[in-house]
Amino acid sequence: MSKAKAKPAATDPNALPVTRTPQQTGEQAFARTALRPAINGAIVVKAYQGNLLGKDVDLSELVQGLSDSCKRVNDGDLSTLEAMLVSQATALQTIFTSLARRAQLQEHQKHLESFLGLALKAQAQSRATISALVDLKNPRQATFVKQANIANGPQQVNNGVGADGSAHVHGHAHAEKSAPEQNKLLEADHRQPGGRMDTRAAQAAERGNQAVETVEPVHRAKKPRG
Repeated sequence: MSKAKAKPAATDPNALPVTRTPQQTGEQAFARTALRPAINGAIVVKAYQGNLLGKDVDLSELVQGLSDSCKRVNDGDLSTLEAMLVSQATALQTIFTSLARRAQLQEHQKHLESFLGLALKAQAQSRATISALVDLKNPRQATFVKQANIANGPQQVNNGVGADGSAHVHGHAHAEKSAPEQNKLLEADHRQPGGRMDTRAAQAAERGNQAVETVEPVHRAKKPRG
């Protein structure tokens, strides 16, 4: 008699693949597994896709699929992300169309505003998704604007720090051309060499108009006292 072949044991579709190295304990391996982004994403996908493909989707296959997608992105292949954004934008556009149509069928103002508000939110999300797709396909170039330092009076601007830690100081051309008013006052001729007042030493006294005429006595009328 031929013996019946034993059927392979059915695998649990909810089992998580746990990889353990010889240096790790069981607790460490489970902790590292719980932190893997692909596993976290796969758990969320499985929780929300039950009403789409059923509850028998293998969790380990979801993890493997997300891991492959992450690797492609790390290698510079963004085709999966581009396809995701296109799909989301199209789905959001479909939601907008459905809600806008239902809003038009409402007879009460309150219901019309409710459906129309949801439709416009879906439209805004679709537009944002399309904008993200455009930025992904054509990244924006950074623009560097040269600094302009404008002031009415003298000022000192530190525009950078050198390799030795010292600041590069750039003075204003406006400050170099116009001297402060207090400096102009020092340029007056005070009989000092060079025509500039020396504030460090006292000026020597000079004699002038030495000849002075004697003043005649003044005769006043005498008044009796008291």
